[in-house]
Amino acid sequence: MDEGLFSVGGVLMPRPFKVRRLGHFGINVPDVDAALDFYRRLLGYKISDPIDFSSRLPPQERDRHGSTVGYFLRHGTEHHSFVIFPSRFLHATNPHYQHHPELTTNQFTWQVGSLKEVVDGLQWFEAHDKKIVRSGRDVPGSNWHFYAPDPDGHVNELFYGIEQIGWSGHAKPSQVHRLRHEKPPQLPFRSEQAEVDAALADSLPLDAGQRGVDAAAEVHDVDGILLGRPFKVIRIGPIRIFVQDMERSLRFYRDDLGLAVTEEIDYLGHRCVFLRANTEHHSLALYPLALRSELGLAAGSTLMSFGMQLGSYAQLRNAMAFLRGQGVEVFTLPPALFPGMDYCAFARDPAGNAIQLYYRMDQIGWDGRPQPRGAAGPMPDIADWPEAVPATSDVYQGETFLGPMN
Repeated sequence: MDEGLFSVGGVLMPRPFKVRRLGHFGINVPDVDAALDFYRRLLGYKISDPIDFSSRLPPQERDRHGSTVGYFLRHGTEHHSFVIFPSRFLHATNPHYQHHPELTTNQFTWQVGSLKEVVDGLQWFEAHDKKIVRSGRDVPGSNWHFYAPDPDGHVNELFYGIEQIGWSGHAKPSQVHRLRHEKPPQLPFRSEQAEVDAALADSLPLDAGQRGVDAAAEVHDVDGILLGRPFKVIRIGPIRIFVQDMERSLRFYRDDLGLAVTEEIDYLGHRCVFLRANTEHHSLALYPLALRSELGLAAGSTLMSFGMQLGSYAQLRNAMAFLRGQGVEVFTLPPALFPGMDYCAFARDPAGNAIQLYYRMDQIGWDGRPQPRGAAGPMPDIADWPEAVPATSDVYQGETFLGPMN
């Protein structure tokens, strides 16, 4: 084997793991109930499992910091693609957030290809003196992982094996987990199938877990399927963050995590960098913190926005009208900040977070080069978006949403 290279499934690579894609994303919010209503009722997410953090404080202290319950949510079959945690409680009990008061995200997660990559990746990070917040296995969710913060404190999770939720909509019951793993296991470890078989042998009820439901009336025709809103979220990301030191952040995401730089732009004298995990133009974008006020975005958070891809351009247009009809603030930002994308808009959640809604992104081919294009013009007013748009070479390409739209 070449010196300095690692065999990742028989392929020589500069790290003992390879990030395959952005997996899930989480935010900390001051009003969990308001956020939960917004993401369930208006965007269609389903609850996979709640999580109660109250055990972190003695009973007499718990009521001082508001809600102690967070939620794992999903848009598809993975146990969670989006997470909402109570910010007041976490900032009061978790030193990491106390050291980073503008941190309103709780995790960016990156999927690797095997449990071995998680174990070897953790050892590699530790050998390079990189900070690790925690490691082990998520309960709920079942994914093996380790968490490493970037220079600004954003917690990045490398994970493998997240639980899949099937046709019945039930999450895995807590009894099936049996043990809470606070570090990766000795390899090899038993399969998920063996874990389920053991639960069945012990007559554990596999339908006792949380069942995600959508209470909205199915009155919208979405490409031939009746749904509770006129669109369907099919993918999460990209994530956009403000960073204090671009070079330090780039070293973490490019050199430590192994994300590929797709391109950089200069926006009004500010260097902005776009990185990808797979074939999408970018799954993470880094912007200098000084740009936050110039864009008129509120201070107090290093999160610029996070993305949710919808199933089609028609769904995107319908989503704008639907959300505005529900009293949601919908707005646009300069298109030059989003290379690789065309029609997109932002919706403001109850905590003030900006959600970027879009329907397509440029895909990067074998040579790693982005498509050539001219300077981005101003985004048309949403009311002036055409009813249909010409096809691009990579429209409806990239990761495909699996399963029925429900």
